[in-house]
Amino acid sequence: MLVGILFAAVAMVLNSCGALLQAAGARRATRTRPAAVQPRYLAGMLLDLVAWGCAVMALRVLPVFAVQAVIGGTIALTALVSARLIGARLPMTTRLAVTGCLAGLVLVAASAGSERPPVHRPGVDVVLLASVLLLAVGVLILRQGKHAWPLAIASGLGFGGGAVSVRAAHVQTGEGLDLALLLGQPSTYLVVGFWLVGMVGYTAALSRGEVGAVTAVFTVTEVLLPGMVGIWLLGDPVRPGWGWVLALGLAAALAGTVVIAKAPPLRPRRTR
Repeated sequence: MLVGILFAAVAMVLNSCGALLQAAGARRATRTRPAAVQPRYLAGMLLDLVAWGCAVMALRVLPVFAVQAVIGGTIALTALVSARLIGARLPMTTRLAVTGCLAGLVLVAASAGSERPPVHRPGVDVVLLASVLLLAVGVLILRQGKHAWPLAIASGLGFGGGAVSVRAAHVQTGEGLDLALLLGQPSTYLVVGFWLVGMVGYTAALSRGEVGAVTAVFTVTEVLLPGMVGIWLLGDPVRPGWGWVLALGLAAALAGTVVIAKAPPLRPRRTR
């Protein structure tokens, strides 16, 4: 379990660095030079890819909601670093909201159990396929609008769905790392679809909103719903008697995210 937590922590740091680079690249995009060819955006995507690899390793030994909760530390790191980069000061309300998010995510991660192995229930791949198709359509529609938070939610569901697909593939193939078995699982290929949907939605959200708020909404969405789906579809274990801790953590993380999403954009300090 410790190895899984370490991989998830590395993914958290890399995700935060990737988010900051992608935001810088997305804001420099023009019609002649879109985000996809911006050096900073490409560097951010590379970091996200490495972070995803770390998350995959963590998902081999930990439940979806535990891994995603550790990665949720991206909220605080991104908010603090982005504010420092532009010379702004986080309002007290936003600080409290970030603290609430992190405290909630810690409770979610702590409630993970290991008493029984997860199971691969019938129909998992069908549910995941239907989900990725609906999300793809949703992102295409939301890109026509000007608001960042709906796209952040959609991208969080996309990357979270990818985590569930990774976990489902590992559950189906067992503890060993058999490449042939992994390639024979539909869940393995659904990971690519979820990742593409998440990346398109996240890029569009970053071009419309402040990176700290977008990352907060994206990250908590990535933790909450997919984590619950992992419990429902795969039987990811919760510690006996810790159901109320899990519920409290989810509520705290969700409340903090709502506050961060509604916060006004950060502005640099005025110099005299």
